[in-house]
Amino acid sequence: MAVPEKILREVDKLREQIEHHNRLYYAEDAPQIPDADFDALVLRLEELEGKYDIADKDSPTQRVGGEAIAGFTQVTHEIAMLSLNKVFDEADLQSFEARIKKRLETESAIQYSCEPKVDGIAVSLLYRDGVLARAATRGDGLTGEDITHNVRTISNIPLKLKSAKKNSVIEIRGEIFLGKEGFRKLNETSEKEGGKIFVNPRNTAAGAIRQLDPKKSAKIPLQMYCYSVGLVDGIVLPEKLSEIFALIEKWGLPVNPDRSVKNGIDACLDYCLDLLAKRNDLSYEIDGAVLKVDSLELQQSLGNNARSPRWAMAYKFPAEEKSTSVIDVEFQVGRTGTITPVARLEPVFVGGVTVSNTTLHNMDEIERLGLRIGDRVIVRRAGDVIPKVVKVIPHEGEKKLAKQKPIPMPGNCPACGSPVEKDGDVLYRCSGGIICPAQRKEAIKHYASRSAMDIEGLGSKLIELLVDKEIVKSVADIYTLSVEQLANLERMGEKSATNIITAIEKSKQTTLPRFLFALGIREVGEATALQLVTHIGDLEDIIAADGESLLQVPDVGPIMAEHIRLFFSNGDNVSLIQTLRGCGIAWPLVESGSGDTKPLLGETYVLTGSLELMSRNEAKAKLIALGAKVAGSVSKNTSCVVAGPGAGSKLSKAEELGVKIIDEGEFIALLEDLT
Repeated sequence: MAVPEKILREVDKLREQIEHHNRLYYAEDAPQIPDADFDALVLRLEELEGKYDIADKDSPTQRVGGEAIAGFTQVTHEIAMLSLNKVFDEADLQSFEARIKKRLETESAIQYSCEPKVDGIAVSLLYRDGVLARAATRGDGLTGEDITHNVRTISNIPLKLKSAKKNSVIEIRGEIFLGKEGFRKLNETSEKEGGKIFVNPRNTAAGAIRQLDPKKSAKIPLQMYCYSVGLVDGIVLPEKLSEIFALIEKWGLPVNPDRSVKNGIDACLDYCLDLLAKRNDLSYEIDGAVLKVDSLELQQSLGNNARSPRWAMAYKFPAEEKSTSVIDVEFQVGRTGTITPVARLEPVFVGGVTVSNTTLHNMDEIERLGLRIGDRVIVRRAGDVIPKVVKVIPHEGEKKLAKQKPIPMPGNCPACGSPVEKDGDVLYRCSGGIICPAQRKEAIKHYASRSAMDIEGLGSKLIELLVDKEIVKSVADIYTLSVEQLANLERMGEKSATNIITAIEKSKQTTLPRFLFALGIREVGEATALQLVTHIGDLEDIIAADGESLLQVPDVGPIMAEHIRLFFSNGDNVSLIQTLRGCGIAWPLVESGSGDTKPLLGETYVLTGSLELMSRNEAKAKLIALGAKVAGSVSKNTSCVVAGPGAGSKLSKAEELGVKIIDEGEFIALLEDLT
């Protein structure tokens, strides 16, 4: 049948777009769109080529990746390095197995080798007589780039295999990547040195592996996991991929510890979902799982398509990067007066949730991105972190559309109209203070919150109503409220009003750390409030502490010390505290001291997994009160790890280092013994 001209034009444009983005991704390490957008282009092209039977050998759907870049010696792969087809849901996964069984003419259960889909760079390692002779990128699948000089700098890639066999050749294929911790430390160091801030681990790894100078590559802590074997000569390998993994691991090659073998596609789906659940706890970035028929004989029978094997499939997780448009930018005022730009976005599903707005942090970030209202941007959401705009997508022909507008910082607070002042290098603050409705409401909400004075029933909406009606103008006014005042409000009966007044009375008996935290001193969180009380003493001692004394408190640095000192040197703040105490707020007497008699002084604890009998914050507070330091990661200096259900990489690290591990029951018993 004749193909409509409209379809041919769309196909031509899709091929052009895919080739363009392929070149940016593989040859220039400068992708402009997220993987999810690229996958959508390829899927659409495959759909049209299949429907109208117009695929040809030059279509990007028939080739893998892009061309080798100039400046490197080209390497021809003896066996092509194919890419994987992708599925995104259970139905497509079931179809994948159905096709396999139909081709094999069997109804027997298929055994699969399953592994995480590491977000890195596909490479080939060629060992001759057990010695690393060559390393190459995948390139276009047939021709790659010689990167041996850079691969030799990667510490977990052996230069010589443990079982070196003469007159043998074996090609190991795998993924080179940059782990999360390595990426964090790299950016931390670069920022301190005033250097480039890297956007994500995958692009950083790609840039490092293509350095002409291996000394530059060596500065990036790259790693590798092996995922298959290519050319083999002079070596007899096992008949299953899972057994090959076990063998090459004995040779000293790095294989993924999270791999598994599953029978049937239902078990594979369970593996994928389990992997998705622990995605955030992994030490490296993944974007899905890879499922491969385990039997090499069956792999041979199934064979390959032009660009992918029939016996393997990538199950892609919800995209962590998607493109969308910036509709507007608004400015929000925080409880301390910080004015933050917030991008309003065309809703986009990314990282498992629909995102319609995200913080832009500060004006420096807007300038760094070159962002304007109306721009199309890439939004990234990894795990449970706040979505982030990571890049502005360039406009074709560098044309700026008329609807695009610059984003200036307002001269006056959007909440109260007070002048906006610069605070430090990047922050802006409202100068209105307590007269600013935004700050007043947020300050009262914070004061009444569960971690602060814990006034049950005094929620955000009720606080906003009380402030709007000018019944409550400061936190002290909370303690002058009556049942009659509350009962007369909309949707508030006498019983509810009575319960709230009871909760307000109950909140008067508190602890000093809670009260300090409730005051909203800049940068003083729950842990710091507890440290102040533990190491300085009662409120009068803390109010009187000078900068030098404050710096002796763990986790209190010069900036935080100055915030604390300024807060208590403000007469209005001290007057407010006196008013609150006059309302009946009290706490048990606190003895001053450095905490040198604390039973866990000098010990470092790590909490991982979920605790069922107390909150993570409560457990942390109890440990700090006993003199312990609570760290976020496990190291050789860790004294003990408290592991609850769902503990992941931290538990594994503790087992690896031989660190003491206790469960929640043992932790509760320890607290009872020490208190």
